[in-house]
Amino acid sequence: MKLFTTPGTCSLACTIALHEAGSAFTLERADIRAKTTASGGDFMAINPKGAVPALEFAPGEVLTEGAAIMQYIADSKGGGGVVPATGTIERARMQEAMHFIGAELHKAYGPLFNPAITPEAKAAQLKVIDTKLTWLESRLADGRAYLTGADFTLADSYLFTITNWSQPMGHSLADFPMVEALRGRVAARPAVQAAMQAEAAL
Repeated sequence: MKLFTTPGTCSLACTIALHEAGSAFTLERADIRAKTTASGGDFMAINPKGAVPALEFAPGEVLTEGAAIMQYIADSKGGGGVVPATGTIERARMQEAMHFIGAELHKAYGPLFNPAITPEAKAAQLKVIDTKLTWLESRLADGRAYLTGADFTLADSYLFTITNWSQPMGHSLADFPMVEALRGRVAARPAVQAAMQAEAAL
């Protein structure tokens, strides 16, 4: 498998999934502005959406959208210990968390990447992010270690990846100590450390 990725983007969550699953894979950097790949390819020919991540899992066969890629990677390895079994409420809870992160939190960070954003608009958008994080903080208030309970799942690595954007955006997570603690547990995982090192080397 080959994952087309851009360091600093949401594709880190897919790189983490590959390391968690112990999959055989290669990474190739994609320039999402120039729409080219590190090997000189046309990235639009790989993913006409022009976005990362994109997983080539067989010659000419490409899967896009991070949540789908993460679950495919884990399922191809029998769950890899990071996804509950299909058809269980535990699997549905993980998907519930992943959909919330994708549709609400990930989307909320998006406007901050616009270089033309005004200080007023940025302040308003940070409040939107804080609202989403407040809900996630409430999910952890019962003492659970991870978003869906005692066990790490892909939803936790997705949350970790997206909230990595707070620091460079000048956004403090100090008001969300349980989210911060979860981030620390995720960051300590060997697969997460390996994924971050692999992307940093691209």
